[in-house]
Amino acid sequence: MRQTGIFDGSSGMGLVGGGVCMWREIAVLRFWFFVSFSGFLCKSAGWNSPHGVTEMVLSLRHRFLFVHIAKTAGSSLRHSLRRIQRRDPWYVLQFAASRLSHVSGHRIASKLPRHARIIAAKEMLPEPFFDSLFKFSFVRNPWDRYVSAYHHIMREQRHLLKGDESFDGFLRLVFDPERPWQYHLDTFSTVEWSYLVDLEGRCCVDFIGRYERLEADYEEVFRRIGIRAPGLAHERMSSGRKDYRSYYTDETAGWVADRHRADLEHLAYTFDPE
Repeated sequence: MRQTGIFDGSSGMGLVGGGVCMWREIAVLRFWFFVSFSGFLCKSAGWNSPHGVTEMVLSLRHRFLFVHIAKTAGSSLRHSLRRIQRRDPWYVLQFAASRLSHVSGHRIASKLPRHARIIAAKEMLPEPFFDSLFKFSFVRNPWDRYVSAYHHIMREQRHLLKGDESFDGFLRLVFDPERPWQYHLDTFSTVEWSYLVDLEGRCCVDFIGRYERLEADYEEVFRRIGIRAPGLAHERMSSGRKDYRSYYTDETAGWVADRHRADLEHLAYTFDPE
């Protein structure tokens, strides 16, 4: 009877091929120890990214790629998708590449960052492989997204507001053309459509889910992947907020509309949804 081993995706450590397979699996375990230990050293030395050990969720086994746009329930989606990805036999190498990237101070371009745009994956991956992937993302009403970002900043990065903790003050800071680049403020305010298109402006994802129908579109993603959807985790989701429209004046609503014209045109969002 054929026994299975680590590269077959099973939980057992079979001895296919006798001693050769055994030594291969020992080598894999040693390599896993090396990259895990290197990650520990990175953390101890303070070399880790300030945004954690994160990368695009790419599954070679199930052939999907998730484009994570900030403040669109992406953390919850990532949590569920990573549970699938970690059962992928190729995940050992992906994990190693992520750790080695940290060891190098991210100088070797060995991973796709968490909030990378689809064009980064298209340029880095072989074209036939990229084309074979089911590529998807989730989007959100831009005005609602800014309100979510504001509450996130108030909860976790309040010092960025520099004393003016009003929502209007938050927007003035975000849209200030003289402000230096800041990871959180600029990741939250990037045009969503720009994550989904190539250099010629063509949409490169196969499915665009919407925060406004999160549960149904989450189920649709897994139907297309071809596996049963795990329960959707609800991470970092705030509750008890007022309707996003109540946060805006005509002027500040106009600021968002001007910045996100591409989202309004291509994703059909409006300030007052029907």
